[in-house]
Amino acid sequence: MSTPERERMAAELRMALQRGTMFTVLLHHATASKAGMNVTDAQCVNALVLDGPQTPGRLAQLMGITTGGAITAVIDRLEKAGYVKRTRDPDDRRRVIVELVPEAVARFARYFEPIARGFHERLDGCTDEQVAFLLEWTRGQNAAMPEIIEQIRGLR
Repeated sequence: MSTPERERMAAELRMALQRGTMFTVLLHHATASKAGMNVTDAQCVNALVLDGPQTPGRLAQLMGITTGGAITAVIDRLEKAGYVKRTRDPDDRRRVIVELVPEAVARFARYFEPIARGFHERLDGCTDEQVAFLLEWTRGQNAAMPEIIEQIRGLR
């Protein structure tokens, strides 16, 4: 049941999340810039950190760019900068796998240390139940995002 107070809180939460998204985008621009990358390249590194080695096609799909020249240019830049290397899939030598170079990623990760410290400081003030709720809510949001992104990409 919706009440005026719940509607007010829901609107405030939506605005707080919108602001958080804005700050996240600005954070990623700042970290990518410090590392000498653009945001798409940095998010490819992030995808590889989160999900491990991937094919160029999978990275292209995730980033919403073409599987031909666009993803090749991203991988070329990341390889030249020392962030990734291309290897052959041991099960199918025709397939290329993009892998991280751990030393380079460690250099990039240092730009995220301030956000990690802030995250842990905020989390220290939460109960285990609050952390569990935040984790479950965030998992649900993350699970919904690929479909939402596809919906947005399909808008005219």
